[in-house]
Amino acid sequence: MTHDVESNPDSGSLSGQVILITGGSSGIGEAVARRFAREGANVAVVASANLAKAGAVAADINRQGGKAAGFACDVRDAQQVSTLVAAVEETLGPIDVLVNAAGVFYATPIGGTPAADFDRMVDINLKGVWHCIAAVVPGMIARKRGKIINFASTAGVTGLAAFGAYCATKAALIMLTRALARELAPHGININALAPGNTATPMNEWVRNDPDGALRATMLKLTPSGVLFSSVEEIAGAALFLVSPSARPMHGATLVIDEGFSTGLF
Repeated sequence: MTHDVESNPDSGSLSGQVILITGGSSGIGEAVARRFAREGANVAVVASANLAKAGAVAADINRQGGKAAGFACDVRDAQQVSTLVAAVEETLGPIDVLVNAAGVFYATPIGGTPAADFDRMVDINLKGVWHCIAAVVPGMIARKRGKIINFASTAGVTGLAAFGAYCATKAALIMLTRALARELAPHGININALAPGNTATPMNEWVRNDPDGALRATMLKLTPSGVLFSSVEEIAGAALFLVSPSARPMHGATLVIDEGFSTGLF
């Protein structure tokens, strides 16, 4: 599926900047890659293992007049991440912005979740982010500038039954963002988090296709705006704000974008 480059009066706001986006071949990550490319960025689209998928998104961005390259990396492996960062900088140049959008989402009921499933959740959603930040930060410190966006979730501020491991990793990511802001702000690096709520992506297609609609009905009761699923483009717009000059004073913040889902009960 191709996406046309939209006419945008702010186009060019990221002109020449190099953006590394993990999870950039689908869902929110892909939307961010496409939006940033429209703003003039040179985008490294990273998929977990499927280089062809990342390459297809990058090729489509290039066809639409942007600049992108596809890469594959298992963020659970610190050495693979280091190799990725070196390859991106050799191909596109020094990394100005890191977007950690790679993640997995599945139920982990207590007492019924294999240890391997729990470990995979932690290794990708939390340790993978740590590896990516650790790999790009030395260069950012040397250049005295850089921006990092960590994708948390409304599940990081709201408990969801049967999704304990997911909630825990996203809550940890929010605190990691706050702690690293104390460490990185003196070096001219902004690190912040985005916490989307229910967003229409392949990751939650099984929820949107819930055959009896019971889960969707429950979720709708908890969504004050009445919009059950935000669009990926809306989340990408928030990401663009976090890398804009307007967000210069923001360090360690978490923007919750969830249609009001986390504000309370009914």
